[in-house]
Amino acid sequence: MAIILNTFSLEGIEGNRVTVEASLLDGPNVFTIIGLAEQSVKEAGERIEAALARYGFLLPEGKKVISLAPADIKKRGSHYDLSIAICLLAQCGMIKAKNPGKYIYIGELSLNGDLRPVKGVLPMVSEAKKQGFTDIIVPFENYHEAALLSGVNIYPFKSLASVISFLAGKTGSQDIEFPGELFSDEEFQTLDFEDVKGQDELIDAIVLGASGGHNILMIGEPGCGKSMIASRIPTILPSMSEEECLDVTKIYSIAGLLKKSGYLINKRPFRAPHHNASLNALIGGGQGATPGDVTLAHNGVLFLDEMTEFSRTTLEALRQPLENRYVTISRVNYSNTYPADFMLVAAMNPCPCGYHPGKRCRCSDYEIQKYRNKISGPILDRIDIQKNVRPVGYFDIKDSKGRSSKELKTIVERTRKIQQKRYKDIPGVSNNAGMTPALIGKYCVLDRESDDILREACERHAYSARAINKMLKVARTSADLDESENIRAKDILRVLSCRDLDSAEDLYVV
Repeated sequence: MAIILNTFSLEGIEGNRVTVEASLLDGPNVFTIIGLAEQSVKEAGERIEAALARYGFLLPEGKKVISLAPADIKKRGSHYDLSIAICLLAQCGMIKAKNPGKYIYIGELSLNGDLRPVKGVLPMVSEAKKQGFTDIIVPFENYHEAALLSGVNIYPFKSLASVISFLAGKTGSQDIEFPGELFSDEEFQTLDFEDVKGQDELIDAIVLGASGGHNILMIGEPGCGKSMIASRIPTILPSMSEEECLDVTKIYSIAGLLKKSGYLINKRPFRAPHHNASLNALIGGGQGATPGDVTLAHNGVLFLDEMTEFSRTTLEALRQPLENRYVTISRVNYSNTYPADFMLVAAMNPCPCGYHPGKRCRCSDYEIQKYRNKISGPILDRIDIQKNVRPVGYFDIKDSKGRSSKELKTIVERTRKIQQKRYKDIPGVSNNAGMTPALIGKYCVLDRESDDILREACERHAYSARAINKMLKVARTSADLDESENIRAKDILRVLSCRDLDSAEDLYVV
């Protein structure tokens, strides 16, 4: 009778159950793995045979066929090694395991039989729990990550020999060496909006954007504080829910970026790629279609400093994730879909030299407009708030004090709670930025005065329907800030005051 064991593959940030079967056939002495396995999986044969030989297990001569099912799902990674090795030993009768099929096996083998840690353990364990598996064997170094989920029994091992001994009943769970508790992830917060002085109008716009999850573009000369402000935005965003923490930790587990594997990531991500970042680095791709910065910023902030210096192709690739809040990376044999629900914060100079409209600027109107045209209309349509950042003098602000992040976060969290209550029965929507057209029609009704103001602005600047929808979402957030049930004329005026680039367009004729 064929021995069937279970492990998991990864597709995006979700796991898929994979069954492992072994068969010994007459024929040449070869090791074959079938089931749409990529090269790293096919190489498991050499690793497994060397590891088994290390402990005196010599597989019989003949053709050894390993089947990974379902066969139409691409198998990537080295974490199949342990399940294949145990399946072979059980099939050959070399070990008498007690009910080996009840366990999930995850781990890579070294040539001397040690179990090595692998990426993506958390999403695999999460999916195993959903499918009713409660006993999971993992490498020793992956224990803390796997144990983040309650309701499952995690068994950590350092070597293949210790796994064999456990399955044979020679050692019980009480004899397993469990890693000690990791230290707390609490870190001293060094960034605070208290350091930002003389930018009250801009900070009001930042609070408006953070309260509704709206995208923000800051335009200002070098040294006026754009990067300083952007790096502090995560400090005023609401604390993440347990579900959000789990999603972010899954993503970083798959990407191999978990710095400490013993806790959930509970700080909102802040990603700031350099402007020479490749398309694959920003959107995702490469070997295995791994997540890029738009996914690593999920539930957090993606900051694009010097936005006009990014390549046109790279910027245009942001259209789908900004609109759909997920990104699909397709390759010839497979595709991965990753979440990408982030708040875009971008910064740029007002002109090529950076000093418009000051006396130091020597750029012509044509050069300024050409510079700003590096950001296309469709991308600007997706940026809700566009604010100029005025320079402030050092001696004018050195004795002043800004508003603290704690104070601003209280405002943001109060406003977000209003939105969470409003959308509690609507899947996938938790803030105003995520409203669908139907929700905009329901919750963004304008009175006559507000409608007239918006209509006049639309006729002047020729706003697209998408831009108007964005403005209505921001107006809804403005009303929520004041705990107003309806959008008022002052909310529309506040939104229009956050469209500084539109006002600047009137100054140039190309």
